[in-house]
Amino acid sequence: MATRASVSTPDAPQAIGPYSQAIRAGQFLFLSGQIPLDPVTGEVVAGDVRAQTRRVLDNISGILTAAGVSMDAVVKTTVFLIDLADFTAMNDVYASSFESPAPARSTVQVSRLPRDVRVEIEAVALLP
Repeated sequence: MATRASVSTPDAPQAIGPYSQAIRAGQFLFLSGQIPLDPVTGEVVAGDVRAQTRRVLDNISGILTAAGVSMDAVVKTTVFLIDLADFTAMNDVYASSFESPAPARSTVQVSRLPRDVRVEIEAVALLP
């Protein structure tokens, strides 16, 4: 049976509940959904969905770095938006974070997200 281990970094917000920033399981790293919290202040970043998406992706990058990989290791993401009208703006920022081929992705509209943010993204990465 594959072992599992927690991955944690101060470069992303600390878990605010009974979950890990990420779990390494075999050759995969499963990242918990990240919302646009500044890891230093613990506050939601100011701004629109573009600013919030940028912070979320920076948080994801910080966790990946702590695991010894980069955004290129991401194989799947799920994007949660409170309004699909934000899709184009989110997608513009998202696209700048991934090289081709981009990860597989699902995007869904939800009725509400923690701290009333506009976007949350979870990811799965392949480890070397």
